[in-house]
Amino acid sequence: MYWTLELAYHLDDAPWPATKDELMDYAIRSCAPPEVVENLEELEDELYECIEDVWPDYPTKEDFMWNEDEY
Repeated sequence: MYWTLELAYHLDDAPWPATKDELMDYAIRSCAPPEVVENLEELEDELYECIEDVWPDYPTKEDFMWNEDEY
């Protein structure tokens, strides 16, 4: 299983929390690339609260050196 920002982006608007089957259904209905569905097939059957549960290395705002308050 491999994730990229481009692939994970397709799950940003998923209905969290969601099960593996719900995420797969969402990916198929939203016409996500086949790689997203393949990655989701490799997940365990459990409840996922957010994208970070699916891909722990998903970058968050804190990962970027951008201070919105300065601008």
